[in-house]
Formats: sequence, C-alpha cells, structure tokens
Amino acid sequence: MNPAPAIVAEHVSYAYGARSVLRDVGLSVVRGSMLALAGPNGSGKSTLLALLAGTRRLQQGTVAVEGKPIAEYERRALARLVAVVPQDTVVTFPYTVAEMVLMGRAPHRPPLGLEGARDVAIAEQVMAETGILEFARRRITELSGGERQRVVVARALAQEPAILLLDEPTTHLDIRHAIEILELVATVNRTRGVTVVAVLHDLTSAAMYFDRIAFLRDGAIVADGPPRTTITAEVIERVFDTAVRVDLDADGVPAIRPRRRNGRSQV
Repeated sequence: MNPAPAIVAEHVSYAYGARSVLRDVGLSVVRGSMLALAGPNGSGKSTLLALLAGTRRLQQGTVAVEGKPIAEYERRALARLVAVVPQDTVVTFPYTVAEMVLMGRAPHRPPLGLEGARDVAIAEQVMAETGILEFARRRITELSGGERQRVVVARALAQEPAILLLDEPTTHLDIRHAIEILELVATVNRTRGVTVVAVLHDLTSAAMYFDRIAFLRDGAIVADGPPRTTITAEVIERVFDTAVRVDLDADGVPAIRPRRRNGRSQV
C-alpha cells in the first residue's frame, strides 16, 4: 500500500499583477518524505511554498493538506499541522530564546491563554534537540546567525507539526551551520516522521539530505524525482542555462562542478 500524501497541489497558477510566477503546477508530497524545491531566482519556488503553507491565498488550482482543502482550515488548526521556517526572520524586540520558542505553542493554547506545564516541557525538549537549551535565557539579538536560525527551527518544531516547510533555511549560513541545520531537519524527519518541503539553492546538500528534488523554471516543474535522476548535467543546463559536470562521489551523491566557457571545469 502506498503512503498517503501529506500535501497535494493541482493546477496551481499564480501571478503578481501581470507577471505570472507559477503555471499549472501539480505536486504530491508523500507523508514522511523530504522534498527539495530548486531552480533559478524568480522561478516560483518561494511562492509555491507559501501557497502550500496557506500564507498566500490561492488564485487558481487547489492545495490539500492531509486530504482537506487548505482553504477549509481554520488558521489555528492549520498551524497545528504545518510549521513554516521563513527565508528571513526579523526580530526587533529582544525576546529571550525560551520566549521565542514558546511562541510556537500558540496554536495549542486558548486565545490569549498563557503557556502551561506541557508547553514549557515541549519547548525545553525542542531546545535540547536543537542544541540551544543553554541559550534559553539569552536574548535572540545576542545570538549568531546560525544560533538564531536554530531558534527559528525550534519554534517551528514546538508547534508539533506533521509538516515542516522551510524557505532557504541555510542561505545566510556558513557551511558548518548550514550542515547543522540540514542534519537537524533530517533527524526530525527520521525520528518523528515529519514531512519536509524545503526551498534550497545548494544542490549538493539537497542531494545529500533529500530523497526527492523538484526543479522549477519559469513557474513550471521541469524535473521531479530522486537526486540521481534529476541532478544531471542535462537537467542543470536546462534549468539554469549553465554548463556543469556532475559526478557521483564515494557515497553515491551527485557532485556538481561548473564548467568554464573554455570548456574546462572550475576547481
């Protein structure tokens, strides 16, 4: 028996005024899987993620979450199922790390209700899992970029979501902190069965951690499948208009090297 889909998008199109950014997109994400969305800047990745999250209203097509049209969900009910890690999180008020993470418990509390013992326990648990428990009393404004991103992920996990959506979660991080975030997401997927959809630019990292990659170009999905079948020189050139060489490393992960215009690969 095939696993049921966590998310199904059908015939999704979206435009900003006269500019079309998504064109008749269809996508099904199996429960417990990890899907990376990749493609050039402006290809519609972040818009598609926002439509899957319900943070943008559909213009054409449908999105269903756990078998129910997303438009039929009350906001708090949807937030108990779907958590979002946005591309940029701007925090101007000096909340403590613990206060930030506890914000993730809001969908589980009565409106205007204070957090209870279970909320605190879950917040402490996810802070421990994400390696930020030692920062619980520190101000979010005092943390490094990598530490702050872990707080944002911990806040999302405090929602106890079935689905985690991440928009370029490693873009502003150095390689160490980027790997830490991806390792964390992969662990959550493996141990909790959380379905993960992430917009990523680093294709090698996507191949290492995600079992499926969907490439978008000009608002349409042009390749979709396991990394070994989608991360190829032909697909990369078609999607990005860039000549590359793709080799499998010792672990069987596709490794991408750009080609210079004189035909030699860059080292």
